[in-house]
Amino acid sequence: MPGVRLSFKEMCAKFDVTPRTLRYYEYIELLQPEREGRTRWYHPREVARMTLILRGRRFGFSLEDIRQWLLLYEQEGTRRQLDTWIEMADRQLAELGRRKAELEETILELQKLRDETAAALN
Repeated sequence: MPGVRLSFKEMCAKFDVTPRTLRYYEYIELLQPEREGRTRWYHPREVARMTLILRGRRFGFSLEDIRQWLLLYEQEGTRRQLDTWIEMADRQLAELGRRKAELEETILELQKLRDETAAALN
């Protein structure tokens, strides 16, 4: 519904974020709620942006990367934004792959050390 809007408190509850987080996202221009005096109202556009922000954070993107990516839509349109998304996703997948390999190596090393220690005690 185009007319649906959420209050600050409703937005925090919907996305399970703290008021401080929501204010910070506004401060760094990720969100731009409508203001009526001291009251903030979040329209569907802001709800969609918040969904993308949290998804981006979950995937490990920085807030600045997310902010720049969201700006692309406004400045250059959907195609450029989607092309950039693919580039960002490729970089992040490579980084996550590297971290996964490091973590697997660490787990194997720890398991070996643990097993050697346990064997020495027997």
